Amino acid sequence: MRYIHLRPEWPKFHWRETEFATQLAAVRHRQGRLIGRMEGLGFELRSEAMLATLTDDVIKSSEIEGEDLDRDQVRSSIARRLGMDIAGAVHSDRNVEGVVEMMLDATQSFARPLTKARLFDWHAALFPTGRSGMTRITVGAWRLDEEGPMQVVSGPYGRERVHYQAPAADRLASEMNTFLAWFESPTECDAVIKAALAHLWYVTIHPFDDGNGRIARAIADMGLARSEGSPQRFYSMSAEIRQRRKGYYDILEKTQKGDLDVTDWLVWFLDCLDGAITRSENELQHVLAKARFWEEHRETPLNDRQRLMLNKLIDGFEGKLTSSKWANIAKCSQDTALRDIEALIAVGILEKEPSGGRSTSYAFVPRGI
Repeated sequence: MRYIHLRPEWPKFHWRETEFATQLAAVRHRQGRLIGRMEGLGFELRSEAMLATLTDDVIKSSEIEGEDLDRDQVRSSIARRLGMDIAGAVHSDRNVEGVVEMMLDATQSFARPLTKARLFDWHAALFPTGRSGMTRITVGAWRLDEEGPMQVVSGPYGRERVHYQAPAADRLASEMNTFLAWFESPTECDAVIKAALAHLWYVTIHPFDDGNGRIARAIADMGLARSEGSPQRFYSMSAEIRQRRKGYYDILEKTQKGDLDVTDWLVWFLDCLDGAITRSENELQHVLAKARFWEEHRETPLNDRQRLMLNKLIDGFEGKLTSSKWANIAKCSQDTALRDIEALIAVGILEKEPSGGRSTSYAFVPRGI
């Protein structure tokens, strides 16, 4: 039997806890320490860190599936839903709104039961047009397999490699009932281990025509929020998985073709969580440096356009900053953009770059950022 869901003992996962007990204890300690550090910050800084984390989580989870979302749209959508007032908010497309809606529902309402209806709502939010790309799919219901079995494949047409084949459609109702009952029942294993098992179990069932990876990661995030008893997210598993994308697919394939011993998957998940926390700690340093910058310039007279552009520069502006780019992003004339820039040069926040060329460019003077 090739796949774990075809084994008679499915879904009775087992593992060798001695192989990751020390790793689990260390990760749980780091979880608690990170939350403690964040709680020590003021409300505004904590909100800024959480907004950055959730934005990264939504973007990177979609990138894993090959879909690129606009960062400003994602950030604006999250801020709007969480009641945060941010500079430079933009309108968000409905596909962005759908992904954000699912992710926030999973993490902000982590204590609510995960049900079939809730999963159907998540799926409908991910595919508001009823299509995945140009293909019409079954939305808000389990897949039907009308065009053959659900398979994860790679390679050119005619020479595809099948990495995995999911349970047949006629098994889905029973499989998902079992999974959801387990997810909502008390278990003896640690809550972080339960989050890892939930991710693997759900993605192995693969109950929808599309979107299973993103929903699996949302379920894992929900499990991690439950492990902390908090809706506040300060690290992104999806961002870390995106960095380890090949390893992610490799360990899933290996486990799904294994014998229900999921020790290697749990070790991988814990290592990924540890990396996500490290990434978050680095991001925290950026948030604190950003706060120091704005505290330093608390009395500096700045207009909304300048604040918008400075935030973009602090967060990592791509390419050279020119007056034309400023005008385009800040939605003003080039003359206005140039006056904004010259005012910032006068107070030492920007400087003219020495390189020549057809367009004059400007550099941010970070002072510790």
